[in-house]
Amino acid sequence: MTRRSLDSFDDQTGDSATQHSESPSHIPRVTHSKEAQELIEKLKERHGELMFHQSGGCCDGSQPMCFPKDEFKVGGSDVCLGEIVGCEFWMSADQFEYWKHTQLNLHVTPGRGSSFSLEIPLGMRFIIQSRVFTEDESARLQEIRYGG
Repeated sequence: MTRRSLDSFDDQTGDSATQHSESPSHIPRVTHSKEAQELIEKLKERHGELMFHQSGGCCDGSQPMCFPKDEFKVGGSDVCLGEIVGCEFWMSADQFEYWKHTQLNLHVTPGRGSSFSLEIPLGMRFIIQSRVFTEDESARLQEIRYGG
């Protein structure tokens, strides 16, 4: 695997991820593409504050889901990986154990998933692309916090 630059994440389409303004010593656990940012901003205009939860289900249930901030209850078994475009990004602690070595990149693709995520009626769906952290990055990861 070739090491990728910390200020960009090249996905399969060649798009770049936007990093949030973190301390340079902290590596974000979740990033987003320009297209994801544009869609999030459109959804914020319609629905107000938002949050994401990376579902651990099968099929479409394993996609990132976008909800109005207070419509999805997180608990002590959920982990907040950070924020993207001002939205908290959560996943279950059990699932985090499998994903803790990877940086997640939120992206969008045309098509309708079969979930309750806010972008579905727009004919788009969020997807996750990931890469494994380098040893150096692993030592400087952004802190997580638990819900509840």
